[in-house]
Parts: sequence; structure tokens; C-alpha cells
Amino acid sequence: MKKEESSPHKFDSLSDVHRAFGLPKPLHPLISLISAANSPDTPRPPSGAHVLSFYKISYRPRLSAPIKYGQDYYDFDEGGLLFASPNQVIGGNNGHNETNCALYTLLIHPDFLWNYPFAKKIKQYGFFSYSANEALHLSEKEKITIISIFKFIEEELNSRIDDFSQDVIISQIELLLNYANRFYKRQFITRKAVNSDLLLKLEEILDEYFAGERSSSQGIPTVQYLSEKLNISPSYLSDMLRSLTGQNAQQHIHHKLIEKAKEKLSTTSLSVSEVAYELGFEHPQSFSKLFKTKTNLSPLEFRRSFN
Repeated sequence: MKKEESSPHKFDSLSDVHRAFGLPKPLHPLISLISAANSPDTPRPPSGAHVLSFYKISYRPRLSAPIKYGQDYYDFDEGGLLFASPNQVIGGNNGHNETNCALYTLLIHPDFLWNYPFAKKIKQYGFFSYSANEALHLSEKEKITIISIFKFIEEELNSRIDDFSQDVIISQIELLLNYANRFYKRQFITRKAVNSDLLLKLEEILDEYFAGERSSSQGIPTVQYLSEKLNISPSYLSDMLRSLTGQNAQQHIHHKLIEKAKEKLSTTSLSVSEVAYELGFEHPQSFSKLFKTKTNLSPLEFRRSFN
């Protein structure tokens, strides 16, 4: 009984969502823009965790208070965007019920994008997997840009739906996400101080991991493991690292592995297999292949270059 109560409610159709919000039926079965500005009462979603079968883009006029790093606030307080991908758990016991104060909520069923190149491209936007506390904080100018696109989509949906509607709306969704991508890159810059601190913590975690016996007993550290240690989402970790170093999280792990491997190969008499096992590789062949890919030398060739 307890397990059933804690299970998130799943919404499979836009009509289900509209009923839960107390709204009229959606104008289109596969896409909906819920606007608090045009509703007599602010739409309120059901309480508790829930799962949507669609993409969700939500603009809130007020996000949680700008996060304080040291003595300074780095984020804007002009509201911002939150994103969720299909089948992602939203809300619940984490204190974030982000749809409560949303001015615009755009819901897009994956089938709406079917047969369009954008159906694949939308999966490349990492911020759909960010946590609620990794929302995009907008400046005043950025807010005006984003709201104008929401209004355009709203106007298009409320107009007569014809053969061109889907093309026009999808182009606007892509424009919205491209702007979000640009603004997130700006946010990584304005958060450079805290992100640099996270990078230092990441290096400490990896150094500690490889210095002990954890790598040989638990294997190569995963992106999920590192993100949990840093208390950020895996996608945010990768995008943050890419903005700082040009490498995503997986590439960063590989870079660290190669550096540790070079150190062991040049300063110890361990065999290649022993080095591989100490670094967490189950099969020495996998280690040798990665080392060769990253350095253009086999582990033995690298060792010989030091003798």
C-alpha cells in the first residue's frame, strides 16, 4: 500500500494533464501550451511526484532565490526555464514543484516531432536532463526573447491549424531551444567561479579514487558516481566540464585514467595487466586499446620511451 502511494502518477496524454490542471481539452492532441496569463485562475498541477510522456519546457517568472557562491550572487532573478524529458520524474519530496508558478508550460509529445530531423536533434540538448536546481536563470533581455517565442507558439496554436502549422511550430521550438542553449553557455560563464571550484573537487575525488583500492575493487569511476559525489546531474556535469575544459565528463575520466596510467608505467615495474587492474579495467585489452587511442602508443611502447 505504501509503495503504491509513493509511486509517481504517470500522464500518458495531454488530455490527462489538462484535466489535472482543471483546463479545457487541448487544441492539439500532441502539443499544448498552458498559459497562466490567459487563465482566470493560475493552473495548479496535482501534488506529489508525476511523470509525463512528453517533453516539457516551463517558464517561471520567479525561480528559487539566486544561488550564493562565496560572497556573491551570480544568477539573474528575472525568472527562468526548466526542462524535462519524457518519463522523467517531476516534483515529489525534493521541495521542487516547479510547475506551480509557471507562466508558460509547453508540452510536446515525441510523436509531434515524428518524421522531422528535429526528433533526433532534441535529444542532444543536455539540459532536458538537468535537475530543478540547475534551471536556466534569465536576464531581462533573455526573458523578453523567450516569452516572445512562447507567445508566437501560443498564437499559432490558437489560430486555424493547417498544413503549415506543424512546420512553423517545430521551427519555433527549435529556435527556443537554441536560445536556451546559448543562454546556458552564458550561465556557465557567469558561474565560472563556482564551476572552477567544482572542477577542483572533481579532481580531488578522482585522485582519491585512484589512490586507494577503490578503482581495482569497484572498477572505473562512472559519470553517475562523480555527479552524485558533486550533487549535480550527470548532464550538467558534462556540460559544465565542456565549458571549462572542452571535454565532457566521460572524456575527463578517460583523460585522468591515461594520466594515472602514464604515471604507473613510467615510475613502477608493474606489468601492463597489473596497471590495467589497478585502474579498474576488467580486461587489460580494453586498457591497451584506450591507451593507444589516446596517446598513439601502446602501453609498452610508452614505457620503452622512458628507458
